[in-house]
Amino acid sequence: MKDKNAQSGISLAHYSAMPIVNLLRCRHKFVLVFMVIIMAPWQPAGAQYASNPAEAGNAPLTAERVVNNLVRMNRDRQEALQAYQGTRIYRVNYKGFTGSRSAEMIVDMKYQFPEGKVFTVQSATGSKLIIDKVFKKLLEAEEEAQGTEAQRRTALNSDNYAFRLIGYEKSSAGPMYVLDVEPRRKDKFLYRGRIWVNAEEFAVVRLQAEPAKNPSFWTKRSKILQVYSKVNDFWLPTFNESVSDIRLGGHAELTIQYQRYEVKGDSVENLTTTRSGRSAGALLDLEAIAARTPISANARE
Repeated sequence: MKDKNAQSGISLAHYSAMPIVNLLRCRHKFVLVFMVIIMAPWQPAGAQYASNPAEAGNAPLTAERVVNNLVRMNRDRQEALQAYQGTRIYRVNYKGFTGSRSAEMIVDMKYQFPEGKVFTVQSATGSKLIIDKVFKKLLEAEEEAQGTEAQRRTALNSDNYAFRLIGYEKSSAGPMYVLDVEPRRKDKFLYRGRIWVNAEEFAVVRLQAEPAKNPSFWTKRSKILQVYSKVNDFWLPTFNESVSDIRLGGHAELTIQYQRYEVKGDSVENLTTTRSGRSAGALLDLEAIAARTPISANARE
């Protein structure tokens, strides 16, 4: 039987932002690299952030306890998930010395345990180069990365990352722990950045980061914003923006919008109660949070 935790991709926030290298050969033998951090996926050392979190001194929990709760609740959500489906809209815009290219692709995704994810392309318009060498390669990479070992090496946990609590915010979406995340090794499939964790349900709500290791000579810098929202008892990505500066000149931007989710699964609260003998606490029904807000100008500087 396949490992359910390795397939769903639901609550491992980093994975939507995982860097995937796609080499595009242009007519002038120019190699264009699109770095996509999906699962999530983020930001550079010394990068500026769109918001300044409140001081961490008033946070109810330490970083260690926040991370332990996050890992535990991610596991519970994964085990409760039976099936889900949704629609994604991929868009790429590239501007550089070779000219401009753009494309859009609409994809239906279905996940069923234990089979995993299946993608169906509904439409694709624009640059055939981007469609074939970026969009389709992203889907192939996500299908291939459903294995247990790939998930283990990229999981958002203390084995792969060091965490530092830097703030505790009370927002309209509820209280949030803000943590800086540093990879424990230089790996192009890990990232360094910042995460916002819902203080009631211990789910990553927002992530900003960049790869821990530059996956390609051709990319100077990549920044990613990933936002999650709650659907039933599960936290799913709603928006991803990946911005890359190309070394030989140019700017590439990929966005992914996630829509029309339908989820089938057991109650996460019941599962947690059964396992621990006590309730995990009242679940906060968050509305979609600033999901479609692009990276601010300050964050890109």
